[in-house]
Amino acid sequence: MTDLNWISRFLEAQAAELGAAQNTLLAYGRDLRDFAGWLARRDSDFARADRHAVEDYLVFCDAQGLSVATRARRLASIRQLYRFAFEEGLRTDNPAIRIRGPAKRRSLPGTLEIDEVDRLLEAARDQGRKDALQMRNRCLLELLYATGMRVSELVGLPDSAARGNPQMLLVRGKGGKERLVPLSPPAREALTIWLRERDRIEEASATPSRFLFPGRGRTGHITREYFFRLIQDIAVAAGIPPSRVTPHKLRHAFATHLLAGGADLRAIQMMLGHSDISTVEIYTHVVDEQLKDLVLKRHPLAKE
Repeated sequence: MTDLNWISRFLEAQAAELGAAQNTLLAYGRDLRDFAGWLARRDSDFARADRHAVEDYLVFCDAQGLSVATRARRLASIRQLYRFAFEEGLRTDNPAIRIRGPAKRRSLPGTLEIDEVDRLLEAARDQGRKDALQMRNRCLLELLYATGMRVSELVGLPDSAARGNPQMLLVRGKGGKERLVPLSPPAREALTIWLRERDRIEEASATPSRFLFPGRGRTGHITREYFFRLIQDIAVAAGIPPSRVTPHKLRHAFATHLLAGGADLRAIQMMLGHSDISTVEIYTHVVDEQLKDLVLKRHPLAKE
């Protein structure tokens, strides 16, 4: 088999047996095609590569200036491929199994202050040439900040998840796992207003959409890229540098602000859709940094 056949069979198995998300499959595919190209330039392939070849490839990635996270992800993709190859009888070994990945530096996630989020939510009310777009944009930001959803979960919400003025929103996350996330009163209000307008628009459409936020593209809903550009425009309107505002930073703001307000870490883990609580423990460090900064700047004895 060619390396492309290996990749194709591997991705099919990941999708069919493990229910891997589309974004995960795309990432696997990109990583493995890059590795295959590197091997081909050295007259090798997946079937013949040994441990030294994998290690040399990681050195090459480092020399290319790729981040620690990217190199760690590529090694994980290669490991998964060879694990699959071993189980399928394509290889009698896994040449990547004993290779240690680059140590990750656990950096604090970027976040936004509460007043900055307030300015974004206010600016979203007027973002858009038509009233319908303003209603939709306000609903998008209110839901994102109120629930901490991943941007892919937000743009792909079916309209059925939001019917009946729900107190809770059913979200389908990574691996098809579902979770319930409570909605704040402002988010419920924005959702109700947008649903009413959306239904009015869809009644006149020849091809009604099943998504809460319909789009004209292949997916049937607005894309992550479109939403990223939208949130950057809203940041400019709010007087905040666009480099400080991304959908993921609003997700971080949701978790950080909840924790600072006294929320339980386990509850935050469930609402974010993380399977491991250690993933959300980093937010405690964000709050610790904020408290340290508060004491050093505001305490009367902190003055020189």
